[in-house]
Amino acid sequence: MLTPPPSPTRADIAARLPDDHARAWFAEALADAARAATAPQAPPAADPATTPEAPTGPPPAHPAWQPSFVTAGRHCGPDTEDDVRALLLIEARASTETLTRLYREGGAAERRAVLLALPFLVDGPQATPLVDDALRTHDTRLVAAAVGPYAAAHLAPHAWRHAVLKCLFTGVPLTAVADLARRAAADAELARMLAALAAERTAAGRDVPRDLRHALTLTGAPNEEP
Repeated sequence: MLTPPPSPTRADIAARLPDDHARAWFAEALADAARAATAPQAPPAADPATTPEAPTGPPPAHPAWQPSFVTAGRHCGPDTEDDVRALLLIEARASTETLTRLYREGGAAERRAVLLALPFLVDGPQATPLVDDALRTHDTRLVAAAVGPYAAAHLAPHAWRHAVLKCLFTGVPLTAVADLARRAAADAELARMLAALAAERTAAGRDVPRDLRHALTLTGAPNEEP
């Protein structure tokens, strides 16, 4: 697994919050997350299909930090909500199961935060279905979050190449693609795909984007101006 970039620190985020009320809310939410990280883990729920005598009462309540994860935008504003949510996940040491549930249940903002937190919380490829799901959308902010360090470390070559093309098709700058130079180097199949896209645009009388030319250069393929 690649070493992820440093996450925004608590102090960095607090300094960007709009007022003291937001900072107090942020401090309390982080404290809840930190407590959850050290709390004893509840046993997994029994499967009624295999354990007919399992209790049928209400499911256990989610930890206190999880409602804060959902409402972070309301308290902290749009400029910091992604970083606030991602740091809550990191502080809580959210499991892959929890990350998957929050992603599936959340809107675009919650999903971005889950994707941003993946490289800090998941060591293997088990969360790549979340990246795949984000890459099937046309939400450019979600696509940009999906092609970060976790994707660079764990997406299979075929899926990663299509992620690069997705960025080009949707206008997401390739600066969002983590570790682009390493993964693109000597990738003949990516070079073929990029060259085909460039030829298609040229034949249609459309400009070839600078990012496309840059990615072709990284593959080591000849990159001639039309």
